[in-house]
Amino acid sequence: MSRPVHPDTRIGHVHLKVADLERAIGFYSGVLGFELQQRFGSQAAFLGAGGYHHHIGLNTWESLGGDPPPPGTTGLYHTAFLYPDRASLGDALRRVLKAGIALEGAADHGVSEAVYLRDPDGNGVELYRDRAPEDWPRDAEGNLMMGNRPLDLQALLAEAAPAA
Repeated sequence: MSRPVHPDTRIGHVHLKVADLERAIGFYSGVLGFELQQRFGSQAAFLGAGGYHHHIGLNTWESLGGDPPPPGTTGLYHTAFLYPDRASLGDALRRVLKAGIALEGAADHGVSEAVYLRDPDGNGVELYRDRAPEDWPRDAEGNLMMGNRPLDLQALLAEAAPAA
């Protein structure tokens, strides 16, 4: 068996092919609140949180005016954005609903709470927050017991950070 990856390894960013750069920036910046860090003309943009160089890359190099992949094909299932706490996740949900974006689902997985939607290019997006590892559900042998219970969206919105 090979040695596992270092435990501090994380996914650093996602880079997405989009059909319309301005529309994609409108979603990731205007709705979700990521800050535009840099543009490469009308073909690419990089957005981040907290001044980071980029968490999200967007480009039209091979996809300008293109269509989303059809159902039944391989590719990215979704990009997951981890929020630091429940209030921040509630704020993200409020932003999405205010923008009129439909949710595809919401779930309490035991280890996390998540809402699911699509960006303007049809890419799956998960907005979630983790529970502390000591609160993760486990069976009698200590094995992780993730689930897919309904998430109370009204309770989540009630805990949302105040709107800026």
